[in-house]
Amino acid sequence: MLTLASARIIAEAVLQKGHELGLDPLTAAVLDPGGHLVVLNRDDGSGILRPEIAIGKAWGVLGLGLPARELARRAERMPGFFAALNAMSGGKVVPVPGGVLIRSPDGVVAGAVGVSGDTSDQDEACALHGVRAAGLQPWVDGDRPPS
Repeated sequence: MLTLASARIIAEAVLQKGHELGLDPLTAAVLDPGGHLVVLNRDDGSGILRPEIAIGKAWGVLGLGLPARELARRAERMPGFFAALNAMSGGKVVPVPGGVLIRSPDGVVAGAVGVSGDTSDQDEACALHGVRAAGLQPWVDGDRPPS
């Protein structure tokens, strides 16, 4: 399952991958299965809204139990639903790539990571790297839903 130690590994690996790729300063937020912040890690120079965006990306995938790319597709098709969802959640849902569900080795949802700072595709790549660096499994588009 997601521990403080594994959450730290995820957040650190996200930033390291961003450095390797020469990305803009990143912020990584790791949430437990209940949506509580476990670790927030940010590069020097990361923008002041990046923590909220990273948390919103993670919170959205966790709250709806879907990969971020699917959330983005649904947000385009159902803007009224997502407007209502954001209203009732206090604006917590950011339905764009960069949020990744974390699964334990047996497939159970263990939490989520959200990354913000560069393009959504780059944010997602770093999130996936971070989850794998901790020995956990990300749930991405095309995977079977976690149990």
